[in-house]
Amino acid sequence: MARRKNARAAVALGAAAAGVAVWSTLIERRLFTVRRHTLPLLPRGAAPVRILQLSDLHLAPWQESKIDWVRSLAELNPDLLVLTGDLMGHADARPSLVHALQPLTARARAGVFVHGSNDYYGPRFKNPLKYLSTPSRLSTRAQDIDNAALTRSLTEDLGLTDLNNSAEWLELAGTRFELLGLNDPHIRYDDAERMRAARTAEPMEARASKRAPQAGSPVRLGVVHAPYQGALGALLDEGSELILAGHTHGGQVRVPGVGALTANCDLPVRQARGLSVWYDAERAAYLNVSAGLGNSIYAPVRFCCKPEVTLLTLEAAR
Repeated sequence: MARRKNARAAVALGAAAAGVAVWSTLIERRLFTVRRHTLPLLPRGAAPVRILQLSDLHLAPWQESKIDWVRSLAELNPDLLVLTGDLMGHADARPSLVHALQPLTARARAGVFVHGSNDYYGPRFKNPLKYLSTPSRLSTRAQDIDNAALTRSLTEDLGLTDLNNSAEWLELAGTRFELLGLNDPHIRYDDAERMRAARTAEPMEARASKRAPQAGSPVRLGVVHAPYQGALGALLDEGSELILAGHTHGGQVRVPGVGALTANCDLPVRQARGLSVWYDAERAAYLNVSAGLGNSIYAPVRFCCKPEVTLLTLEAAR
């Protein structure tokens, strides 16, 4: 009798494991979704501004369903498109990436990007258990992604602004924004001093119109790929009121009732996905960490963590 019960339990456990494997590898990682938030960050009386954040596409040329879904996002009519890195998932993905993003960049009023480590280094197989012990920071190897070509495609072909270790100004729906960006701290490419130096540049609307910058404080938006605490602190120091990041994949595999097991950086795991607040003793900013749209081609799994983009609607404070 005991043997029969043990056998039935083993069969049930095997069936459950098989079901989880099928769901996480074949179904959930293709259930692309839009996560939406509304934040009261604009001056009184300002018109709403819609920010669409895309992160961690890890795009490979054959991923046609993902490409088609990204192209369909143009229907959201964003004012600002923000790409928070790890767009490339294969060395030959750049033409497919440009094709995927073209409708969005044509529809959005403006767009910016920062790079992630996978925009420099192509994917390789890694032991997934290592992610639970320490962040998967770069080992010494040669870059195998043509990052210079990727940057040219994003800036020249798609008209996006390179925000890596830089700062820029723009005006959206009558509200002035200052955008502050860092290159990826996961591979130690972030340079807060360069970003601070770039803040002295004349605002782009003043350069275009040959007039003085508008009076009043702008809304400050920080952008970085990997939400390491040092990078978040640097953006907070510069007055960011909203920080957008990716990298974590939301944990990629989440345990029901527990959440993410790792953030693959020093961010607390409870903040590995979604909207929260990042603060120090004197300042605070909203922090949105996107779970992203993809995964490494060597780790094609998502469980309790649908691939996502984020639509943030900024409204006037009440």
